Amino acid sequence: MTVAVYLAHLNPLTNAHVQIIEELKKESEVVVMPVVFMCGTTEINSRSFPFDFQTRKEMIISVFGDSVQVSPNYTFYSPFWRYFPPLLSPYSWKLRSQILSGIGRDYYTYTGDKIEGIMLKAYRLNPRVGTRKEISASSVKNKMYEAAQGKNTDWKNDVPEQVVKIIEANWHIVERYSTAEDTTTRIAGMKFPKVGIKQK
Repeated sequence: MTVAVYLAHLNPLTNAHVQIIEELKKESEVVVMPVVFMCGTTEINSRSFPFDFQTRKEMIISVFGDSVQVSPNYTFYSPFWRYFPPLLSPYSWKLRSQILSGIGRDYYTYTGDKIEGIMLKAYRLNPRVGTRKEISASSVKNKMYEAAQGKNTDWKNDVPEQVVKIIEANWHIVERYSTAEDTTTRIAGMKFPKVGIKQK
C-alpha cells in the first residue's frame, strides 16, 4: 500500500491536521513526522514550538491510536546553518535520507504549502500539495496564550477533545510561553529556533 508521509509542525495537533490525516488514511498508510529541533541531546522548544515531540506524539496517538505511525525522523540537529543552502548542503540530503529511512519505494509526501511543495519536489520526495485548511496551529497557539493571560478564547473548539485534555495537563507550558518572545527566525521559508542556528 502507498505510504503518505505527513511532514508538519503539529504544535499543537488541530482539527485541521486531523482532517488532513483522515483524508490521507482513505487511500494510504500514514506516517506522521512532527518536525523536531535538537541541540545536542536536548529538544529546543519555544513560543512557536511549545510542545515537545513526545507530547505531540501523545496527541496524535490519542486521536488515531495505532492506525497511523508517528516517526521522529524529521529532525534537524544543530547547528542548523549546515542544512543550507538547500540542495547544495550535504546535510540537507542527509535529512532526506533520514526522512525516508524505513519508508518503501511506494510513497509520497504531503504538504499544504505550495512553496514547501516546490522544495520537496527538488529533493525528489514525491510531494502532493493539498489545500490549506482554515484552522492554523499558529492561530490556535495565539488563542491559548491569550487564555493563559486570562482572556476568554475559543481555542478548545479548534482541537480534538482528547488533545484539549493533553494541553490542559501541560498548561504550565502554555503559561510559560504566553509571555515569552518569539525566538525563531525564518530561513528559506521555514521557521528555525535562533538557539541552535550556529551552536551545537
